[in-house]
Amino acid sequence: MPKPQPAAWQAWSPIKYSGRELAGDFTGGLVAALIALPYGLAMATLMGLPPTMGLMTSVLTAPICAFLGRNPVLIGGTSTVTVPFIAAAVLAQGPAGAAKITIVAGIFLMVFCVLRWGSFITKVPLPVVSGFSCGIGAMMIISQLKSLFGLKLLGGGSMLDQLWNALSHLSALNWQVTALAFTTIIGAALSGRFLPNAPAPMLGIMAAVAFGNLFGWHDKEVGALSLSLPPLANFTWSPADTLQMIPSALGLAVVSSVNLLITSRVVEHFRGRHQHLKRSDADRELGAYGIANLISGLFGAPFSVGIPARSLANVRCGGSTRVSNLAHAAFIMLFLSAGSALVAHIPISALAGVTAWMGFCLLDWSTWSRLPRMRRTDAVAFILTVASVLVVNAAISVALGCGVYGVRWLYDRLTQTAASPQAVPQS
Repeated sequence: MPKPQPAAWQAWSPIKYSGRELAGDFTGGLVAALIALPYGLAMATLMGLPPTMGLMTSVLTAPICAFLGRNPVLIGGTSTVTVPFIAAAVLAQGPAGAAKITIVAGIFLMVFCVLRWGSFITKVPLPVVSGFSCGIGAMMIISQLKSLFGLKLLGGGSMLDQLWNALSHLSALNWQVTALAFTTIIGAALSGRFLPNAPAPMLGIMAAVAFGNLFGWHDKEVGALSLSLPPLANFTWSPADTLQMIPSALGLAVVSSVNLLITSRVVEHFRGRHQHLKRSDADRELGAYGIANLISGLFGAPFSVGIPARSLANVRCGGSTRVSNLAHAAFIMLFLSAGSALVAHIPISALAGVTAWMGFCLLDWSTWSRLPRMRRTDAVAFILTVASVLVVNAAISVALGCGVYGVRWLYDRLTQTAASPQAVPQS
């Protein structure tokens, strides 16, 4: 009986690499890079970092994830789930904070890999994951209200404080800025609805720029971008920094691990591969992204995880091997070098519109519609996770959501013990 050959997604040989695969990989990498361009700029801006750092994450980590990761078409980059952790670190310590938390969280991912915790991380209940996604989506929308409406407000405060502050000053909105932002949102939403294979965020920004030039709408622009790789991050590390950074970095590592492994599973399902993740596969993915983020942090770039939109677009456009991941990074560098003059004129309000649109997409409307029919424990865990993301922070929200299931398990055990028949004493 002949020995079965490894599947193409598990092993890749350049000898068997065809022209059709090459064309698919380049097309997939190109479309993924088009999607990444506005996403990366918007995410880095939201984190408080220079816009191009959101793209440098993809450039720095793609080669490592392509060759060491278990899923060759899983494309990484800056993600919404990392925003609250990176933004808090930047607010506390400036750009050096992003470097520190990325390095420490990357080390945690490698520790998870060595301890073989990959399969356990994927067991975080789905309602908690959905609640976290919704909370992050709401946070993204609220955090952009100032830029969406052109309000001159002081930043900071909790999400609820920012929401109230923005709503109470809506009478002072700048209608030109608002028009640019909502043109981006509408353009992205329509293109995502009717052109699913197209880069919706890019089309939304193009619509905003076109309408802005046509009607004379103006807003602050992104400005000149750096076209070279950033230098190694320059920062000092003290024992106090370690104590301050470890809890947030651990939360970032856990949340990113869940996001990464679930995204990998979704991408494989989309490719028609419905088998469950092997324990070694999950650990290998964590290890690859741990090493990649260690490199990313050394250059001060934010944390990288698997991005569903880019990965699914890559597959939909024909990407099938590790070359698509490398092409994705190469096209980003090409856009920054050849198209830098165009990128520099993107309005800040358009990036805010992209961020808000992504927030709306993360609100998981299907879960909200099923909420009355959900099991009570699932519903409570979902709502508690959403609320705690906005009121407390992202790391605690996951712990609180999982804690609901712990309380339910303890209640069931105590109930079963109380209901069990008592032993009858012997006469």
